[in-house]
Amino acid sequence: MDGKQVRVKNIETISVHGAPSEYICQEGILNELEAKLVERGFQKVLIVHGHKSWLAAKSFLPSFTSLECEEHTYRGECSLSQIETLAELVVNGSFDGIIGIGGGKVLDLVKAACHLTKKPSVLIPTLASNCAPWTPISVIYDELGGFIRYDVYPVSASLVLIEPKILLDAPINMLIAGIGDTLAKWYEADVQMAGIENKSVPLQVSHYTARMCKDVLLQHSERAINAARAGVLNEDFMKVSEAIIMLGGMVGGFGDHYGRIAAAHSIHNGLTVLKETHQALHGEKVAYGILVQLMLEGKQGEVEQLLPFYHELGLPVSLRHLGIKVINDEVIAFIAEKSAIPEESIHVMPIGDVTAVRVSEAIAKLEKMNASNFIN
Repeated sequence: MDGKQVRVKNIETISVHGAPSEYICQEGILNELEAKLVERGFQKVLIVHGHKSWLAAKSFLPSFTSLECEEHTYRGECSLSQIETLAELVVNGSFDGIIGIGGGKVLDLVKAACHLTKKPSVLIPTLASNCAPWTPISVIYDELGGFIRYDVYPVSASLVLIEPKILLDAPINMLIAGIGDTLAKWYEADVQMAGIENKSVPLQVSHYTARMCKDVLLQHSERAINAARAGVLNEDFMKVSEAIIMLGGMVGGFGDHYGRIAAAHSIHNGLTVLKETHQALHGEKVAYGILVQLMLEGKQGEVEQLLPFYHELGLPVSLRHLGIKVINDEVIAFIAEKSAIPEESIHVMPIGDVTAVRVSEAIAKLEKMNASNFIN
């Protein structure tokens, strides 16, 4: 169904990008990498990775006997200049495709360069921190880490291979951030789709998988994190990892813009304007954004229900947890203004005009509630 147009009465046309062409999550699957590449007609491939991701994955990769390959280490951001640099390298080197090995930024960089060069991508995630391996989307930042935009591509990855032991050995904070990012799938999709009557089949799939994201994470996250800390691959870890990568990707893949981002990601984008938050992970900022979104929706009761889960996992419930030491009206207004610019996804919510003032009030109310009722 990838790329087919689906028209639904009373809503905008959506485009379904349901899945990569092939996806396998299994111990030892990287032993089949070369055969999968040959099957696709590749003769020369470029492997793009970061320093840490290469260390994490290298021992799991086979030695190629019938393929030519070269390596490229990315410089830390999925930025316009880095995308152009990688695209030029691919064209000048006459590569048949790009293998991306790493976290979300590496994979987003590879997808962007593949789009520019019209080459297929093969993605091998080293973190269960987001749905980047699944979705034909790149988040574009400037060289300093500030958010610029999201780009959506017409073609999904040719192949996604997941070695769960690599994910298991990844930093725990990346897994926790992935849980926060994926939890947002439910809240950002539901606020857009709950009021749509007679949903099309793709929207039903999207809404259902969004709910699955929440249910799986609330049920299995604590045990999955404990498994990761113990270095033991168990069912809970597998379920949470695939919820983050597969289910999270399916929400937007089948729901298109109705299943993608709303206020939680806008708050994330607003937070990126503050240098203090650059050390916080994407999923941590999004997790905080969920709480702000719920306050905007007038769902303080749901915030209170989520807080014990946040505390148990160590997800941020205050700007202080994101590295902001001085929290005042000026700082809150600065975040709110960026979060509420006309181009932001915060405006897809059917809750009336979302102004910077409303966002400031929601953040301030959340901060006050946590300061008075919960430990920071």
